[in-house]
Amino acid sequence: MPDVWPGFATTEGSARTGEFIRVVDYDPTWPQDYERWRRLIELALAGRFTRIEHVGSTSVPGLAAKPVIDVQVSVDQLVTEDDYVPALEGVGLQLRSRDDFHRYFRPFPDRPRDVHVHVCASGSQWEREHLLFRDYLRANSEARLAYAHAKREAAAIWADDRIAYTDAKSTVILTLLDAAEQWRAHCCAG
Repeated sequence: MPDVWPGFATTEGSARTGEFIRVVDYDPTWPQDYERWRRLIELALAGRFTRIEHVGSTSVPGLAAKPVIDVQVSVDQLVTEDDYVPALEGVGLQLRSRDDFHRYFRPFPDRPRDVHVHVCASGSQWEREHLLFRDYLRANSEARLAYAHAKREAAAIWADDRIAYTDAKSTVILTLLDAAEQWRAHCCAG
């Protein structure tokens, strides 16, 4: 992972075992699940964020996904972890890893994995690309189908290996992200 994410390191005591990746059809209750988590995070952080967004596949109506809500929290200073780590731990989220671009949280190992929280710097490339990718998938049915196909294929082969699952989707993600950049330049220029 350090080759993909500069500065990558996991936190001690955050390992989980025995969880398999499942990609399921879109669930119309996912926006409500996101809203529940957004409210908890917003209250916990008490204004120490610039935006909270529903990202990832569960944020795209009609897209198959792992049944895990992805929340992106943007902050002014990513390195000032005391501003957000204790607050997120207070709502049951454990810091799993950090890298130069973001911090990744998920529920503590004794709790169900129903949410992933990604904390990034406001105005960063991380923030921009995740929002762009989400918006492009929302707007383009062919992109949604291509991404769903890649995810289902990856899960069929790598259900027991989250890193390999993610890596197996990377070519499709990068291709779609390039298309999203072109789409943004065309649709939103000016």
